[in-house]
Amino acid sequence: MNMNEKTVKKTNIYSGSIIKLDLHEVVLQNDRPASREIITHPGGVAVIPVSENRTVSFVKQFRKPYDTEILEIPAGKLERGEDPEACARRELKEETGLTACSIQFLTQMYPSPGYTDEVVHIYLGTGLTEGDTSRDEDEFMEVCRYTLDEALEMALSGQIRDAKTLIAVLMAKQLLG
Repeated sequence: MNMNEKTVKKTNIYSGSIIKLDLHEVVLQNDRPASREIITHPGGVAVIPVSENRTVSFVKQFRKPYDTEILEIPAGKLERGEDPEACARRELKEETGLTACSIQFLTQMYPSPGYTDEVVHIYLGTGLTEGDTSRDEDEFMEVCRYTLDEALEMALSGQIRDAKTLIAVLMAKQLLG
């Protein structure tokens, strides 16, 4: 069965510094018209840093769409043409001050495939050394540390709600035991 949708017209609604919103007029597989509001995003990376003693470093920061502080793994936006692993290393250092001797690719995820083309590359960082952070001027966050077992419990109990963080915790726990 062919489930493709053919775009017959695309109109840009908004172009910002990070995202672009387009309205796609499409033809469905049953030949009926429909419209799709699609956000184009450059993509991002996330890294779950796990120390030798199985401690995970998270960042807690305020997220305006939810009007609350959220516990997340270090993450950030890919710059145009940037290698995802290099971005993961950069974001880890900027947000937590940590440098990882080893960065292992875990997966790619689609955070909201119903309305955005964003892809998040998730990595595991190990062999950690501490240093200074170098956050952007508009980044206000606190580094919080929990054991991997505590992080798993927090994920399973709903204390962690961020999708990339949930995936990373579950995959790291599966991989590291």
